[in-house]
Amino acid sequence: MKTIKAKEVMRVMDDWAPETWAFDWDNVGLQVGGKNKQVSKVMVTLDVLESVVDEAISEGADLIIAHHPLLFQKPDTIDTDKAKGRILQKLLAHDITVYASHTNLDIAEGGVNDVLSGSIGLQRTKPFVSLFQEKVYKVAIHVPHDHAEDVRNAMAEAGGGHLGEYSHCTFQIEGEGTFKPLEGADPYIGAPGEMERVDELKIETIVKENDLNSVVQAIAKAHPYEEPAYDVYEVKINGENRGLGRIGTLASPTNLESFTEKVKKAYQVPSVRVTGDLNKPVKKVAVVGGSGEDFFKAAISKGADVLITGDVTFHKAQDAWAEGLAIIDPGHHVEKLVCPEIKRRVEEAFDVEVIISETHTEPFRFI
Repeated sequence: MKTIKAKEVMRVMDDWAPETWAFDWDNVGLQVGGKNKQVSKVMVTLDVLESVVDEAISEGADLIIAHHPLLFQKPDTIDTDKAKGRILQKLLAHDITVYASHTNLDIAEGGVNDVLSGSIGLQRTKPFVSLFQEKVYKVAIHVPHDHAEDVRNAMAEAGGGHLGEYSHCTFQIEGEGTFKPLEGADPYIGAPGEMERVDELKIETIVKENDLNSVVQAIAKAHPYEEPAYDVYEVKINGENRGLGRIGTLASPTNLESFTEKVKKAYQVPSVRVTGDLNKPVKKVAVVGGSGEDFFKAAISKGADVLITGDVTFHKAQDAWAEGLAIIDPGHHVEKLVCPEIKRRVEEAFDVEVIISETHTEPFRFI
């Protein structure tokens, strides 16, 4: 296995779930340690408890990626006689870096809410609590004819040129590029000190903000020139809707009792709390990972038959029940289902060992 810097793993996480998407009250990103830490083994966990840190030390992990931040707020003191202080002391003593991706990972495509909705078979899902629309950019690149398809395909594979159900959406025009390589240059075409004229194509494509860095990097790898000439500028069109939660439909209708059993099996929980008539038909389902009771009215407005979320309080459950919305509360801990997806993405990007914590962090017992 190779070693990489922690900041490279953090960049992959930020490309997927940008830290700027996190709620104002949240504290995501680097929690403890350094971004330049050399990493050969990564541990993925839902929570950073002292028992999880002990496991990371035992396993020789250099970096912990957590969903729930270790430090929601900056501590006034670091008291090593208390749990939080002991955790920080152990992390620093063993040079373990901690990174958290929380509400930004709830929002991200393929993140917590997509994993939770996908595991119960929801189809045609979309956010049901709209937060913002992602910015869209146009990227224009000049490339010689014989490399045009390579560059076009590289941009598309990195996320460029995707419009609705279409990919590889570009526009191109022909032109002539000019350049004079200076002393020390290693040009693909031409010689130092001589003006060169090349028949080129200008290829333009639309890129979502979240894919912009990946597309630019793909251009650099696929383009034959040492210094590719490209332009990036924001365009005033509506980008993808980004929001919290997911709402979708089941492949076939069922009733609340049967659907509840499906949720228990998919989320790997022995029991759940349920409101509503167990014979109630269920077709349209809203899902919010974590504590999402405040969004029950949004679920109703979108036509949901049932809302799946954790930490539901008595009066909010009564209010939803009175308005005809069933609620299934499987607990907060079901967000653990995102851990394999984090592992997959890091392993796909780097030749490093990635493990999922086996430490039990669910505080409740079902008896």
